[in-house]
Amino acid sequence: MAKEFARTDRVGDFLKKELSLLIQREMRDPRVGMVSITDVEVTRDLSYAKVFVTFMGVEGEEAIAEGVKVLNGAAGYLRSLLSKTHRMRTTPKIKFLYDKSVSQGSYLSGLIDRAVSDDRRDDEE
Repeated sequence: MAKEFARTDRVGDFLKKELSLLIQREMRDPRVGMVSITDVEVTRDLSYAKVFVTFMGVEGEEAIAEGVKVLNGAAGYLRSLLSKTHRMRTTPKIKFLYDKSVSQGSYLSGLIDRAVSDDRRDDEE
């Protein structure tokens, strides 16, 4: 028998999909740039949602902090758009957080590639 998803998982997937569309279509702030939503965690009572994001083409702690600040400033607006377009009993309060896993993964991948190339070079010598 297949494992069924919890309601919080379904709501998290729904929020991930809808917020990515809303940010793409409705956000006009140039400080945000290209945003990728990596995960959404919803509390059991569906009243709060943590939205983990990464920024494409943005480097530096200050730019990332500014992007998260802008998204958190627009969280109420995005929540109101969600509540108008879809009938949910409660629309979760949204908090955006930066997801470091993508940048850490690329950093570790670079380290692995460098170690492999060093090993090949040592074997050739």
